[in-house]
Amino acid sequence: MLTILSESKCFGGMQKICSHLSTETKCKMRFAVFIPSQAAVAPVPVVYWLSGLSCTEENFIIKAGAQRVAAELGMVIVAPDTSPRGLNIKGESDIENVGLGAGFYVDATEAPWSQGYRMYSYVAKELPALIGTHFPVDIKRTAIMGHSMGGHGALMIALKNSDYFRSVSAFAPICALSRCPWGEKALTYYLGADQRKWQNYDVAALIHKHIWRGSELLITQGSRDPFLDTQLKPALLQAACEQAGVALRLDWQEGYDHGYFFIASFIEEHLRFHARNLNEIR
Repeated sequence: MLTILSESKCFGGMQKICSHLSTETKCKMRFAVFIPSQAAVAPVPVVYWLSGLSCTEENFIIKAGAQRVAAELGMVIVAPDTSPRGLNIKGESDIENVGLGAGFYVDATEAPWSQGYRMYSYVAKELPALIGTHFPVDIKRTAIMGHSMGGHGALMIALKNSDYFRSVSAFAPICALSRCPWGEKALTYYLGADQRKWQNYDVAALIHKHIWRGSELLITQGSRDPFLDTQLKPALLQAACEQAGVALRLDWQEGYDHGYFFIASFIEEHLRFHARNLNEIR
């Protein structure tokens, strides 16, 4: 059952926060959804936003300033939480960058995380089915985007589900999850020590395994991002795309860092990118 926790009029549309009991995560999940006024007339395109480490469903809707552009373009934006909350796994709030707020959009196979840390299946399957049932979206025109950990999630989920997600973009994404400290730590907890399993969630590795059927990949990256060389590693994805013949647009933005001022500066460009791509699909 879907529960509306709050709703506020916003640029002629409605910003809602909702919850439901998830079969994938075995707990209540929250998500934010912006519904433009155009949705009252006919189904509209939908864009999923995946947030980064430590975020909830609220960070994006409060800080990014996306609703004004989404209202103009007539796009629904869905922003889920970044992990299950309420499983009460021992230590899930004590390990830095693992557990609460750090689901990394993978399906955990190692105990105790396997009992509900299934953010890949939640975002790729369960949530879109729920949105398609309860909100006026055109599921043939679906895009996904995200930031940092969520940028990794958006690119990875799009590559694995290109028949559904037809457009993808990311802000400062983790481009090779199995080859950075954040990913190595999280994947060890969630998937175990067998690094062959890690490749199933590494974007730079997946480029060679999945045929991307959508438009070019769009990545926006700040030049003064403190995580650029140690965690994000866009050069690895750029090289993989060149080898695989996948079109990648990597936009470098001089002087920008990793935070939401960076996201707010370029969110309009990303939404218009998705609008162009999705409006070509009817």
